[in-house]
Amino acid sequence: MARINLLPWREELREERRKRFLVTLVGVLVGSVGAVLIADQVITAAVDRQLARNDYIGKQIAVVDERIKQISDLKARRQQLIERMRIIQDLQGNRPISGRIFDQLARTLPDGVYFTEVKMVGTTLSITGAAESNNRVSDLMRNLDGSDWFDAPSLTEVKATTAGQLDQANVFQLTVRQTQPAAVEDGQ
Repeated sequence: MARINLLPWREELREERRKRFLVTLVGVLVGSVGAVLIADQVITAAVDRQLARNDYIGKQIAVVDERIKQISDLKARRQQLIERMRIIQDLQGNRPISGRIFDQLARTLPDGVYFTEVKMVGTTLSITGAAESNNRVSDLMRNLDGSDWFDAPSLTEVKATTAGQLDQANVFQLTVRQTQPAAVEDGQ
């Protein structure tokens, strides 16, 4: 029989398998590191894109918030202007009424009576004056009650004062409500 040594052949096969295993192991290791690096690059790029989107959205939200603030300011200014316009329209509409009230006060004033003070709060007129007699005060109240511009005269106080021995005057205070005749209300 021939002498064949199988050990070096097996040794060579083992060495070749070991080299293949190490090459495969190094290849897998290099591939894994490459895959991790590529995945890291992809994830980093995705995070950067999302951060850029978030920054853009944040800037747009700031722009929209500023516009909302401007709109709120404009609405408040519009409301103020509407309120001013309403007040001016009310004043314009009531301008002839004050002239009418003074005209009616002069028309209802009987002889021997004069006013010393006239105040108007809301629609209530407070009148202070003097009259020669109580009958003149009564005439004034009847005239005020008969006027279309006044309603519910109420005498608050009457005092008899003597300035001299011959002169005697009755000082009075009364209130009356200002109304508008139906013809004027329909015209407005």
